[in-house]
Amino acid sequence: MAAIHSATPAALFIEKVGARHPPYNHSLQHPFPILNYIFSLNFKVRDYECDLQGIVNNANYQHYTEHTRHEFLRSRGVSFAELHERGIDAVVARMQLNFKTPLRSGDEFVSKLALKKEGIKYVFVQDIYRLPDLKLAFKSTVEAVCLVNGKLSDCDELNQVFFSEE
Repeated sequence: MAAIHSATPAALFIEKVGARHPPYNHSLQHPFPILNYIFSLNFKVRDYECDLQGIVNNANYQHYTEHTRHEFLRSRGVSFAELHERGIDAVVARMQLNFKTPLRSGDEFVSKLALKKEGIKYVFVQDIYRLPDLKLAFKSTVEAVCLVNGKLSDCDELNQVFFSEE
């Protein structure tokens, strides 16, 4: 007959895999660092953006955040098309998406953007809040890199636009 354990789940985990691998503590590091938002853009959900369940289709959140990034660039005097003509292409390398509260047709919301630099990556932290109650609907982290004349490299022009002292 098998022995019955009265230990806690954490104790059983440590017994099984060893003390060198304790359970992960989710409170140690939040996946979305708290940053100051530097840009925001208001939207309204259109009927055709919703799926059969009556909520915004997941792909549309990526459209919202991409449009927010492009409008942020325009607000800084940067044109994607002009950058491309000069051989500079900013491309998404990685995305982390967290869906929190669904948006529905007619909902108004604000897309907020924060930005930091990690090595040659531009890390956009983008959050979407439903209006007027400011309920968090979506969180994302988008890592972008630059190809300059087809080669992965740091982009001095974007560094100056994004991070110069004003």
